[in-house]
Formats: sequence, C-alpha cells, structure tokens
Amino acid sequence: MSKLVSADAEGESGVQDKDVKMAAPVFDVDPDEEGPPLGSYAPEDWATFVFFWALAAVVFAQFFTRYVLNDSLAWTEEIARYLLICVAFVGAVTAVRKNSHIHVEFFYLYFGPRFGLVLSTLVDTTRIAFFAASVWLTWKVTEIMQTQMMVVIEWPLSIVYAVVFVGFVGMTARAVVVARDHWRAGSSALTRVAREGRHQ
Repeated sequence: MSKLVSADAEGESGVQDKDVKMAAPVFDVDPDEEGPPLGSYAPEDWATFVFFWALAAVVFAQFFTRYVLNDSLAWTEEIARYLLICVAFVGAVTAVRKNSHIHVEFFYLYFGPRFGLVLSTLVDTTRIAFFAASVWLTWKVTEIMQTQMMVVIEWPLSIVYAVVFVGFVGMTARAVVVARDHWRAGSSALTRVAREGRHQ
C-alpha cells in the first residue's frame, strides 16, 4: 500500500519548506494614453502600409486556394513577389527619413568630433549620390520594361519598376533633408557615437 507524504510531513522530517513567491510583472501602461497622432506619419508610411496589407491579402488568397480549395490562383505567387518589392523599396524611404539604416560606427569611436563630422558629411553625400544614380538607372529600366509583360497577367513590368523608381526618388529627397539637418545641427547619430557609445 503506497503512502503519500504531504508537504507538512516533509517539514516535520527535517526538510524546511520554502515560501517562494513569484512577483507578477508590472506594466506601466496608461489606458488613457493615446498613440502617435496620424499626422506624424509621412506619405511613404501610408503607401508601405497599403502595399503590406495588399501583400498579406494576396498571400492569404494563395494559401486558401491552394490548401483549402486545392485549386490555387496562378497569379497570386507572381503578384505577391512584386508587392514584396514594393514594400521593400517604398518602406526604405521611411528608413532613410528616420536615418535607421545600418551604420558602420567603428571609426567614430576612436576619432575626434571634428573628423567624425567630416566623415559623417561624406557618408551623407555618398548616400545622396547613390540614390540619385539609382533614380536615373531605374528610370532607364522602367522605359525598357514597358514592352516586357508579366508572366501570368498581361501587365507591363514597368509598373513594378516605376514603384522602385518612385522609391528611389523618395529616398533621395529624404536623404537630402537628413543631410541638411545634420549640417545645421553640426552633429549626427554617427558623431555622437564617441560620447554615447554604439547605437547598434
């Protein structure tokens, strides 16, 4: 006959019980606090939002028709690919505006603020030049692709490249604004690395 030993019995036998209390996590959330106002979002944010949810709808349609109806829509895979391109290049405009692209911060840790400002200005100038060159290249490709049709849908591929072109135009404009702000402030996130430490 098996004998059950309770916690009290274990305590009497010399084993001390420990009262361990787990503290519940405390979240300092104000229910009345409002999110960021809609006016704080730029046009590229809304465009990326639309492209993203269009992509989500197309991918869901592809999944539903393939695995539930067992009769997938042929155009969903191709359109999803193009929508992903749109999300990437239009969303990159937001990244340029917020200056959140990856930076190489190593050199700024060991050089003075004056050299850091020169190097940061060079980075801003190079970025503007790269985006401006990409604008010209994507425009030429868009012109060439006007006669090239998509595989499934009879739409010209120039539509996709036109979105990429608009994305590079937006990136160029935002990069100019960021460079101007850095020049006026006399500092940037890169020049503050030596004082604040690495940001990434």
